[in-house]
This record gives sequence, C-alpha cells and structure tokens, in this order.
Amino acid sequence: MGHGPWHRLVHLVAPHSHDSADKVDAAMEGSREGIRALWVSLIGLGLTAGLQAVVAFWSHSVGLLGDTLHNVADALTAVPLGLAFVVGRRPPNRRYTYGYGRAEDLAGIAIVGFIAASAVVAGYEAVQRLLHPAPVHHLGAVAAAALVGFAGNEVVAQFRIRVGRRIGSAALVADGLHARTDGFTSLAVLLGAGGVAIGWGWADPVVGLVITAAILLVGKDAAREVYRRLMDAVDPEVVDAVEQALRNTEGVRDVGEVRLRWIGHKLRAECEIVVDDGLSIVDAHSIAVEAEHRLIHDVPRLTAALVHADPAPRGGRTHHEALAHHDKTSYS
Repeated sequence: MGHGPWHRLVHLVAPHSHDSADKVDAAMEGSREGIRALWVSLIGLGLTAGLQAVVAFWSHSVGLLGDTLHNVADALTAVPLGLAFVVGRRPPNRRYTYGYGRAEDLAGIAIVGFIAASAVVAGYEAVQRLLHPAPVHHLGAVAAAALVGFAGNEVVAQFRIRVGRRIGSAALVADGLHARTDGFTSLAVLLGAGGVAIGWGWADPVVGLVITAAILLVGKDAAREVYRRLMDAVDPEVVDAVEQALRNTEGVRDVGEVRLRWIGHKLRAECEIVVDDGLSIVDAHSIAVEAEHRLIHDVPRLTAALVHADPAPRGGRTHHEALAHHDKTSYS
C-alpha cells in the first residue's frame, strides 16, 4: 500500500523533498513548550534580578550589581529568542523560500549583545570601586540576595533542562546548564560579603571582576555558537548519521555529497546517492524517496530532505566499492 505505480508516478512529477508531518507537528508543539519555558524563565529571573537590584542599590555592593546585571542579561535572552520562535513558525513564501527559521540566528546576535553590554557595565563598576573604595552596607541583605540569586537560577535551570529534554531541544538544555552555572556566580557574591565582613574591603570589587570574567566566558561561547549557525556548521556526528542512514537504504550503492544546515532549530538535508545504472527513472526515484523517508525517520531534528540519485559509472565501481576491492585483494 502506498508504493504502487500510481504512488511512484506522483513522486516522479513532485519535488523530491518530503516533510514528515509527524515531525513538523512535534516541532511546532516543541516550539510552544519552548516559548512557555522561556517566558517562565523570564519571569523567574526577572523577579530574582529585581530583588537583587534593590539590595545592590541599597548596599552599594558592586559584586551584587554584577550578579544582578548577569541575571538581567540572562532573563532578557528570552525576549529575542521567544520572538524568534514566533516568527519562525511562519510558513515559507515566494521571497523566503526556506521559511523564517533564521530569525533564531538573528536573536542569537541580540543575545550576544546583551551579554557583552552587561559585562562592560559590571567591569566598569568593579574597576571604579577598586580605584575609589567605598563601604558596603547591609552585608546580611547582600548575603541573602546572593542566596536568592543562587536559588532562582537553580529553579530556572531545572525547569529549562526538564522541558528541553522533553521536547528534544539541545539549546534549551544548554541554556538550563548555563543558568545553573550562573547560580554559582551568585555564591561568589556571598563570599565577597564574607570577605568585607572580616575587613577585606577589596573583596567586593574583586568578586565583581570575577563575575565580569564569567560573563565574558559565557559571551565567548554564545558568540561561537551563533557564528557556527550563521556559517551553516553542523556536528560531524550528524553527517555520519545521515550517511549511515542512506547506506542502509536498499538499492543505494554509494553516497555522494551530503549537505546539512540548521534552519532555526530544525535540520534540512541535501544529499546525493548512487544507484545501479540499469534502473528505470521511476525505480531510481523510488529509491531516492525511500532514502528521504529513512533520513527523516532516523535523524533527530531533521524535518526535510532532498535526495538526488545518480547512476553508477558504467563498467566501473563506485568509490567505496573500489576501496573495498583494494582491501580485499591486498590481503589475499
């Protein structure tokens, strides 16, 4: 059923790209859950940062100010990313033929900008405090705000990781692990308050500089990921999985070029396979269709594939068959 002559002729005149309806629906539902997770994170980290901001203004602690700015930047990442998820749902059209998934890459640029700005402000305030020392007041409140920062980040981290694993979003899981790391920078503020309490006035601005360095490290990693997405980079393991899925398809003799790209949080593949040169066009196309369906089924996050079938060189071997023959004769 579904693979008779009529089915083959329909595929013959139709494009060779096949979206899996189930995967698209799952991706849409995943986007909705991801958006909910982002907004919950925004509210949670926003409340945490708001409380810390009040205490930082009240106590004049630049260490706590740096942690506050860190949490603000982390919370604000939900805004461009959430908007990108919404824009990315729009269907392709005559101008944007691949759809609007690249909006997530633009959101990534905005996120890197937020992180960089928070690092500049935190670093400036810490250096100013080192050059112009000033007392830190209400150390108990500073310590309490640091613990609130740790607790808030940990709650958000657990929520992001749980949702990310449920919907298969590596980005959301990574964001959760990032929030967990931010929680430990809040504990650094606690150490700074302890240092000031025993007479080490320099401890607070030094903690501010340490937090600035942590923000810069996070920004470096975020910038690298955004750059890789903009340059259409994918993990080599994913390419290996695509090639293996193609080779496991009955009728495929060899695999040619394999190209993958992320469009938002979904993958698209464009591949070449080699089939017997004696096959009819319909039969060769049928193998390509089967290879496409196998790819979409076997490779996570892949929702569209284009497979082009080439005939094997007449009277010769494919590249992989030639290598296998060479290995066999060399040991005989």
